[in-house]
Amino acid sequence: MQSSEHILTDTPPPADARLRYGQDKYQFGDLRLPSGPGPFAAAMFIHGGFWRSRYDLSHAGFICAALTKAGFITWNAEYRRVGNPGGGWPGSFEDVTAAYQFLTQLASKYSIDQKRILVLGHSAGGQLALALAAHHNSMRAVVSLAGVVDLKQAWKLHLSNDAVSEFLGGPPERVPDHYREASPIDLDIHCPQLLVHGTQDDIVPIAMSREYVIAKEGKKEHVQLLELPKAGHFEIVDPASGAWAQVQKKVLELVR
Repeated sequence: MQSSEHILTDTPPPADARLRYGQDKYQFGDLRLPSGPGPFAAAMFIHGGFWRSRYDLSHAGFICAALTKAGFITWNAEYRRVGNPGGGWPGSFEDVTAAYQFLTQLASKYSIDQKRILVLGHSAGGQLALALAAHHNSMRAVVSLAGVVDLKQAWKLHLSNDAVSEFLGGPPERVPDHYREASPIDLDIHCPQLLVHGTQDDIVPIAMSREYVIAKEGKKEHVQLLELPKAGHFEIVDPASGAWAQVQKKVLELVR
């Protein structure tokens, strides 16, 4: 796919600062700052890669640079993943939690409007973003971009060669508490949720987001789904794609 090659092989614009939020070598993030005096809305981004260590935050620099150009302070968070010591569940979630708390602590230094902080996640990062929102209700909204939002269903579908089982430490019957604690569809989320999914996604099926929205509406949660016709798994996080303008428009609406 052309857009996935663009994301994974090109070099994104450099960040303004790489900051550490913890002592582990993977506990850091890239901060990008817009021009002007502020205060600014802020967007924390959690990259995907099915929670595996061979995928890092590099490709997420494109979407963060685009959001910074649109007026956001962006925080591209790295975290320990499966294959790193301490990665998997709950270590990966503990890291994104610490990264989010670190961003809120930067508010006064970088003129962040704490009432306009978003958390976005792509693919496996969507799961982490939604789980974060379930435990920290201080964010304005959470955005799942082709997120793995139902971990039991992802296990049944054997997505990416049983990546969920690697992440959680086994199948649902072996570690039921992990699935219950980590799967967004089973968590109560009180802030607004935006799900974005391409109809041609052959990595995380759009049916997962559709079923998630039905379940959440049944619980009276504030959730909406933006379906992008002809878009696959990577176009929705590629600012060079035709789909990106629609994604950015919806994200900007969340902080107005």
